[in-house]
Amino acid sequence: MAEPVQKDRIVVVGSGAFGTALAAVAAASGKVPVTLLTRRESIVEDFRETGRNDSALPGIDLPEALVVSDDPTVLEGATIVLFAMPSQAQREAGRSLHGFIGKGADVVICAKGMERASGRLLTDVVEEELHLQNVAVLSGPGFATDIARGLPTAMVIAANSIERAGTLAEALSGATFRLYPSADRIGVQLGGALKNVLAIACGIVEGAGLGDSARAALISRGLAEMSRFVAARGGEADTVRGLSGLGDLVLTATSHQSRNLRYGIALGQSGSAMGHSDELVEGAFAASVAADVARKLGVDMPVTEAVADIIDGKMDVKTALEQLMSRPITQE
Repeated sequence: MAEPVQKDRIVVVGSGAFGTALAAVAAASGKVPVTLLTRRESIVEDFRETGRNDSALPGIDLPEALVVSDDPTVLEGATIVLFAMPSQAQREAGRSLHGFIGKGADVVICAKGMERASGRLLTDVVEEELHLQNVAVLSGPGFATDIARGLPTAMVIAANSIERAGTLAEALSGATFRLYPSADRIGVQLGGALKNVLAIACGIVEGAGLGDSARAALISRGLAEMSRFVAARGGEADTVRGLSGLGDLVLTATSHQSRNLRYGIALGQSGSAMGHSDELVEGAFAASVAADVARKLGVDMPVTEAVADIIDGKMDVKTALEQLMSRPITQE
């Protein structure tokens, strides 16, 4: 039987596009009061005047029921807290907010990546800083603009038990936003992190003009890499064939809304990473981390290693592609 969740208040921490979209869809469901917590007073003022957060989601009206605040005390008494800041800001957020978040709150990470400095999963990082256990994670194919506009979107939420994940999925789902529960926090997190790396690879293929057949091959071989890596880290290989792996990869590897894909296209067009900023490109952070961890675990990840080498300036695009195509032929 599912554990009961007190649906008193949801607080979304992080007023970027994705955090704002999650707050909007939660508020639109009308289940519980929802607050969007921002560090910028200007966003509070803009919402008060226009009913929007145009700095993150221009032109999209947000639900009247949504509250926007820059006061962290709104976290006190919240029963569900969504951490929607970028992956590399999760530790700092946990450290600065742990005094406001109650021990009984469910904290849900809504970023896709691993900690760059340590290679650790974000659930481990946030649990350490908040002195909590069983932090959940939300991932899968969903662009912020689609979610905020009420377009049909399905994602996955993973907790330490399927019962807990199911309860959180019910609390956070809405009429156009559906969450599927999972108990594989490792697989869901790594699927979300690695698909960004592979989206950059698909962008490189597109930018270099290598054709749709090459992209299809890259997606399928990339999925095999993801499965091996997830299994080696203690997750379930089948998880990456679902929403947090294949579903998210198909979305970000084919849509130009994807920042990772656009970054890869730029690399493919220019032939190297020289002169291209990778700020806020989550896959750029994840590539070298995943490649390093894979080497330590003895996991073969040639596509991920190639992307990492290109971004780190160790190899140009032409050389990386030649090396990938000259690898020994193995059984499918």
